[in-house]
Parts: sequence; structure tokens; C-alpha cells
Amino acid sequence: MKTIYQLCLLAIIGAVLYSCDEGIDSLTEVDPGADASAPSITINSPTEGLALKVNEELATITIKFEAQDDIELGSVEVWLDGSRLSNYTTFKDYRRLIVDDLVYNKLADGQHELSIIANDLDGKSTTETVNFSKEPAYVAKYDGEILYMPFEGGFVDLLSFEEAEQYGTPTISEESLAGDGAYAGAENAYLTLDPERFKNAEFSAIFWLKVNAVPDRAGILTMSPPLDDAGGNVLTSGFRFFRENAGGKQRFKLNVGTGAGNSWFDGAEAADIDPGTDEWVNIAFTISGTEAIVYIDGQIVSQGTLTGIDWTDVNIMSIMSGVPNFSGWNHLSDQSLMDELRIFNKAISQDEIKQIIQDDSGIVVSDYPPTFNGEVFYMPFDEDYMNLFTDTEASVIGSPNFAGESVSGDNAYAGATDSYLSFPTNGLTSDEFSATFWYKVNAEPSSAGILVAGPEDSENAGYPETQNLRTNGFRFFREGDATRQIFKLNVGTGDAEAWVDGGDAAAFDPSGSEWVHMAITISADTATIYFDGVAVATNSLPAGIDWSGCDMFSIGSGAPRFTEWGHLSDNSFIDELRFYNKALTEEEVQEIRNYDL
Repeated sequence: MKTIYQLCLLAIIGAVLYSCDEGIDSLTEVDPGADASAPSITINSPTEGLALKVNEELATITIKFEAQDDIELGSVEVWLDGSRLSNYTTFKDYRRLIVDDLVYNKLADGQHELSIIANDLDGKSTTETVNFSKEPAYVAKYDGEILYMPFEGGFVDLLSFEEAEQYGTPTISEESLAGDGAYAGAENAYLTLDPERFKNAEFSAIFWLKVNAVPDRAGILTMSPPLDDAGGNVLTSGFRFFRENAGGKQRFKLNVGTGAGNSWFDGAEAADIDPGTDEWVNIAFTISGTEAIVYIDGQIVSQGTLTGIDWTDVNIMSIMSGVPNFSGWNHLSDQSLMDELRIFNKAISQDEIKQIIQDDSGIVVSDYPPTFNGEVFYMPFDEDYMNLFTDTEASVIGSPNFAGESVSGDNAYAGATDSYLSFPTNGLTSDEFSATFWYKVNAEPSSAGILVAGPEDSENAGYPETQNLRTNGFRFFREGDATRQIFKLNVGTGDAEAWVDGGDAAAFDPSGSEWVHMAITISADTATIYFDGVAVATNSLPAGIDWSGCDMFSIGSGAPRFTEWGHLSDNSFIDELRFYNKALTEEEVQEIRNYDL
């Protein structure tokens, strides 16, 4: 019986072996042919030009690459800064090597060169190289700075190396004020930090916001005690910096707990920001033992006395939300963008704030406070061509001069043949726009550009001397003769253009002309020309103004972007030129006119 069983087992094994080999030839050596080419190399990490930004003195990198040959690899070497890190001589796949886990953990600050050398068995060799760098760890740039969060790839304070706790799904936006990223808020999303190192007798914060009006109120930076048993806000300690809807704008407010009570810092309209402008705005607030101040774009918008801040029971710092400790009035997560957050253990000065703004953005903040709501540019022509908002001068083309007279101040602009001023549009374009100025016309030449912001017209056959692309920006100009000059406005809306031509109502006799106050206003649906505070021409717009390609204003000429119809340099006088990020009302235009008289 045993013998029969053994014979059956051998039969089964034989059958299995036969079935597995059935149809398969024995291995036969094949001539691979001639080695036609050298190996190829692809370096996946680090990449060419990478600037590695980490806080460690010695960083860790993972080197990833692929080497391949048409016949067979012989060896692959990895070199960093002239030193060999690794040498591969055996390969699972004799034609191909994939490496994605080669770690080097001693990368110092400075420039670095990674080279991969691949050799085949025929003696052919290929070298691929990438250059990259490691930037130094951040050190405090300003006196008293204890937190710097640039939001470049993460939510890390570069001074303490503390990573903020994330709630919900905040992200890093590709859009930023400076660097490579910014915090992007989302519904029910925010960051928190341990508050202990921020509980000082003095406190300051400065950051940039691009405001999203959704939701219509939100917490921005708060250090507050927990809600009371009824779910209400406790305001007697810590601080709360937040925003609320104010007639379509967002108003920024600060509340500070003093122990026995709390103090409010509400700048009313001065602390309003229009979210529709879609511009980065610098926000700062300071708290000392005697006062608190709120700044917008380097200017004081709210200021008041204070008996000092109390930190009792403050157990968290929330960034871009009032949650969890300041939610009693529904100041929840902010869906705006935030960039370049800095916190200080002192009350920083206005001069320090201006310096930080300049360092972050290149914008020079002057001591000039806006005279009118929405004013963003002021050139009085008092013996110079300076914008007082930024203390920067216009570029001078040709030889304009000064009039030797003025409506206000010491002098006025005097045009000349082939002469005008240009000024960059940076920070001056918005969904709504207005300009006001005083004007004393010279009918020579018979037509001229007065104020123009237009794109280059590179498709024009006469470019660059001849340009006239009118689908973007605006053109305010005059044309006529010695006895009648008519003033016209053209507005580009992206796909179309709109004309504001009042005919006789927008014309006057230039002979013996006196100073006339002029204004142009452009809203989302209407454009208007004013003489001496009275509307003389208006027209609807198919859409709002489109600023695409408009990188400069021409003052006193249509050149260089509006020349095809002969609207060149204006020999007239201009005084008290102002721009606004809103469409002025007729009452506001009249107020501005009367202010100069």
C-alpha cells in the first residue's frame, strides 16, 4: 500500500513540473549589439536654482535621480560640492538605476553643486549637475521682534521654530505680498500658538492683508480668556483685533482688556478698507502701558489712552479667527490672505512701522496724511514733481517747468512742447478711480492729452511712436481751437471702450482763461467729468475700468500711449493733482474744490 502511495505522489509531481515548463524554451544567449550611446541621467531633487529655506543650521536633503543606459550600467557616482557621497556598482536592473532615498543631513548655508556621473561598460560617461542653495536661518531683523511667520510653505515661526496648530483647512496661497506664499483662510480654519511668550507689558503686531469680505465679520488676531458659562466674550483681559462690515467696507477694531475693564479703539471711517480694491494693505497695532494705536498703511487710524493690558486667564493665541475664545459675537474664521506676520515685545513706533512696510514692499510711506477719503496720490507741484504719499518724484520727459503762479501752495506745473511727467501706477489702480486738479488751459497746441493711463499698443503699425489702444485704462484730453476747447474722457473696459463727451457743456473758450477745477470719476458703471464741482458730461459703462497693461500715468500729455490722433504734450498749467481709490460724489468734488480756495 505504501509503495502504491509513493508511486502516485511521484506521478503527480512529474505532471506538475511538466505543465510548468510546457511551451517555454531554455534560455539562449542573445548578442545585445553595439553600445550606441552614453548613459542618460535625470535629477529630480534638488532642482536647479532651488533656495532651501529651513531653520536648522545644518539641513537635511533627500537626493533623487535616475540613471539609464541602452546596454548596461557600469557605475554611478554621486558628488556634492566636490566630495563623493555614494558609488553604485551593482544594479537589480542592469540597464537602470532609480534612487529616491539618498539622504544627506549636513547641508550648510551657501551655494551647492550636486553632480551625478554615470558610466557604462563600454567606457562612455555622462555627467549631470544642478546648482542650489541653503539660505541662513532667520534672525530677528527688528528690535523687539519675537515672532516672524512669512507663510512660505508652512505655518512656522522662524524665530522660535514653533509650528502653529492648524484647525480646519488653511492653505498656503501662491499669491503673496513678499516671498513665495501667504496664509489663505478658509471657512472654519485658523491657526493657534502657545500664548505665554507673548504676554508682555507691551505688545505689537504688524502684517499684510488682502481682505476677503466673506464672511462679513471675522477675528484676525486674538488673545482672549475662554468664553463665560453663557458662551459670551470675556473682555477684561487680553486683546481682540477684528473686522466688521461697515456699509460694504470692512472696519478694523481693537479691544484691550485692562483687568478692571476694557478699552475700545475704533477709528470709524478712517479704519475702513474697501475689499473691492483687491489690494494688499498693511495693518499694525501697538499696546503699551499708556496707550494703544491702530495703523493702516503706516497711518494712524485710531489712538487712545490705556492703563495697560491684563493677561489673566489668556490661554491661546488665535490667528485669522476669533475662535475659540472670541466667538460670542460671531467673529469667526477670516477667509482673507495674510502675509509677513510679525509680533514684538514692545510698542513699535510709527517710524519702525514705515520701515517694515518699505522693507516688505518697497513702498515708502511719507508723513503726509490723506486729506480726503479715498485719497491715494497727491502732487501739489510746489517746486517739485513729488507724490507726497510716497515721497517719490515723477519721471521727467523733456523740459516741463513751473508756472510761477498757483491756486494753492507755492507753484504749479507748466507744460512745454514734447514734455510731460510719468508716474508708475503701482498701488494706484482700483475698481473705482477719481482724479481732481486745477487747470489753466493754453490753447496751443489745439489738442493735447491731459491725464492718460493706457497699455502699450505694440500691434499698431506705427509703434512705438504711434499708439492708441483704448480697451484698457483711460484717456482724459482736450481738442478744439483758440476759441473753443472741448474736454473728453475715454474709458477702456477690457472688451470695449466708453466715451464721455458732453459737447458744448464740456467746452469753454480758452482765451483769457482762468483756473478751472476739474475732476473725472469712474465707477463700476458710470464715468463723469466735472468743471468747478458741476457735472458737465456723464455716460454709463458696459463694465468697470480694466487696468490690464496700464503700468504708468502720463501727466500733461497723451504720449507715449495715446498719440495717434495728435494728443501730445499740453502747454497748460496744472495744480493740486490728486487720485482716489473711489468714485467721488458731486458733493465730495465740491468739497475738494473749496478746500483749495
